[in-house]
Amino acid sequence: MKTAFLFGGSGYIGQYLITRFLELNRFEAYIIFDLIPPQYFNKLPHNVQFIAHDVRYPIPDFESKINEAESWIFNLAAIHREPGHEANEYFETNIKGAKNINEFAERTSVLNIFFTSSIAPYGKSMVVSTEYSSLNPETPYGISKKKAEEIHKKWRGNNSDKKLIVVRPSVIYGPNDIGNILRMIKALKKGVFILPNGGHVIKAYGYVYGLVDSILFTMEKLDPEIIYNYAEYPLLNLREMTHEIKKELHYIKPTLSLPVGLLAFIAMVFQRVNKILGLKSDIHPVRVRKAGFPTNIKPQYLIENGFEFKYGFLKSLRHWKLTAPEDFI
Repeated sequence: MKTAFLFGGSGYIGQYLITRFLELNRFEAYIIFDLIPPQYFNKLPHNVQFIAHDVRYPIPDFESKINEAESWIFNLAAIHREPGHEANEYFETNIKGAKNINEFAERTSVLNIFFTSSIAPYGKSMVVSTEYSSLNPETPYGISKKKAEEIHKKWRGNNSDKKLIVVRPSVIYGPNDIGNILRMIKALKKGVFILPNGGHVIKAYGYVYGLVDSILFTMEKLDPEIIYNYAEYPLLNLREMTHEIKKELHYIKPTLSLPVGLLAFIAMVFQRVNKILGLKSDIHPVRVRKAGFPTNIKPQYLIENGFEFKYGFLKSLRHWKLTAPEDFI
């Protein structure tokens, strides 16, 4: 039986990936391993099974007959919010998870693994990063993702029968996501978004529907090992993004620009005041400094192999509005 095992499948990317697989009838059975059941189904389809499991621990046996050559394991599980966790939490989930998933692949003899890594292993760089760039992770999250990639590569080794695909996605956004892009949109609507250093930096972004397209695209390739970046191509800088958002959504409130250092200082003051008052806030000096540093990621592999980038920023915004208009209320 052609089976898709989705570790972390209850999450945001898992939602769109399994939905697309079901539309295409790509697999006969879908097994979701996660801490909580998927909330995107009102009722699980007949060929979708949920198993509550934490990837930090050995994965239970799966008894059904599997077509090892045509089944896939998707490692979507991760601790990723940064800051937001202790350093050891990134390593425990991201590294132990990769090891346990490898062990599960060996026991089931499934020959295909797809791993969602991150652009974090590239570290800070003022130049464009492609798949040919060196990896210099500087945070526990980035280090743990780089290590997880290495663990999955060890599973494949030089075995030409095994296939490993690693995607390094940029900031992923889209319908029903409450991440950075939607926060920026809501801040622009309120007139409280501030461009760091004039907004001339590029912060790589990827629309979730485009990411899923790239996953399907690479799965059909014959290469036994593929490592690729996912970001839209070409990218806009922050100033251009805010212009497109305000024009498309008819926002008229002004957008200020301040130096990153000053913004980080203001964020630090907010953080301390909120701590005294016992309040929670997304405003954090680390996030502010990250916002001012470029993450200019180029999806060179996809470009070289003829992938069609259907969603530029403006097209993705319009598609998003049609798909989930409630996000913009």
